Amino acid sequence: MTARASLPSIIIIGGGASGILMAAHLLRGNDADIRVTIVEKGPAFGKGIAYSTTLPDHVLNVSALGMSAYADDPEHFFRWLVETGQATPENPAVYVPRRIYGEYLASVLAKLRGQEATTGRLRTIAEECLSVQPTASGVEVRLANGTSIVGHAAILAVGHEEQPSPDHAFAIRPGPESDTPLEADAPVLILGTGLSMVDMWLSLESRGHRGPVVAVSRRGLLPSVHRKGNPIRLDRADIPLGTELSYFVRWFRDLVRATENAGGNWRDVVDGLRPFNQLIWQNWPVSAKRRFIEHTKAWWDIHRHRMPPPIHERVSEAVSDGRIRLVAAKVINVDQTQDGYAATLQPRHTTQTEILRATRIYDCTGIVSDLSTGSNPVVRSLIDRGLARPDPLRIGLDVGQDCAVLNGDGIPSKRLYAIGPLTRGAFLEIDAIPDIRIQCAGVARHLVG
Repeated sequence: MTARASLPSIIIIGGGASGILMAAHLLRGNDADIRVTIVEKGPAFGKGIAYSTTLPDHVLNVSALGMSAYADDPEHFFRWLVETGQATPENPAVYVPRRIYGEYLASVLAKLRGQEATTGRLRTIAEECLSVQPTASGVEVRLANGTSIVGHAAILAVGHEEQPSPDHAFAIRPGPESDTPLEADAPVLILGTGLSMVDMWLSLESRGHRGPVVAVSRRGLLPSVHRKGNPIRLDRADIPLGTELSYFVRWFRDLVRATENAGGNWRDVVDGLRPFNQLIWQNWPVSAKRRFIEHTKAWWDIHRHRMPPPIHERVSEAVSDGRIRLVAAKVINVDQTQDGYAATLQPRHTTQTEILRATRIYDCTGIVSDLSTGSNPVVRSLIDRGLARPDPLRIGLDVGQDCAVLNGDGIPSKRLYAIGPLTRGAFLEIDAIPDIRIQCAGVARHLVG
């Protein structure tokens, strides 16, 4: 074997779930001539925002059998749960706290560290990455401590946006570092009514919060509940790819009605369609994608991204007894007051407005409106220098099918790749582990064979 310095080397920027899964797939072949460096600015590898929570009520929205790090070994996570005494063999459909999944990812990394200790194929660096610069032979990654590391390629795995968008500068993103103590009776406004809102309300309730909580979104829809079902079988030829969005929606509704008439339900259709979601998205023109984001995505999300039954029951009770007020409205303006904020809302289907006062506003809206204005310095730097560009909807980086980052002229890079939520403009359904692990496996095959 040649000296280690001559081995192909890949730098993964981001050591959360996406970064760990990427490293696991790159290093899966024991004889692969490759070195991997993971750079993570947070205090722990493998957790990120989603899995750093310690609240037991923050559970996975997918059962254990859907959360393996490896798509071709779907029981890997469940076996780990059983081996560590956190699940019983007869209950594979368990929804465990996200904290436990963070521990699982840490164990995946620990195993990689152990098996690569003698070969030196894996290195982890706890430091913030500021920029990536392509060089004649690879990339140079500059760190906040003033040092740089070099490699043959870099993979951006920075995950979700951690700060609110400029339009929501008055709000804070939920998280252990950004949140601060709040008086128990303080009124709270949450922007968004999806799963992130549910997490925020569970956090408030665990801290003994008793004040009014108002959750606002354009349609005021709450995520549906998981139920055991029987996903329908579909073939690619069954799906009207490349059609207008209105035609596709009619086809989908007809399929739901036919499935219900046959004794099934809408979950069977949504889950049966899942293997084709990215293909459907990629076959729509930009105009259809934009209409989907603006008009259809909220409806799709509440059916696609569902709550475990116990959590759904608690949230539904809170809505029924007034502890959570769901409002379908648009936020017109937010003014700072002596006691907090005064938000001007325009309820859906009206021209009237109402003033809502809150001590704190949480941003749980999910997708940022413009990636180039986000808080990640690496992404902003790449866009500013023309080394990357936002996708046409500006909700992610523009990438090719192999996840190579496209520069300002649309030319794919041979040195720079992106995975996970950062690629949602190209793949849309790329926030969940079952989708990210497939993406990581594909990128690993592309880079190391």
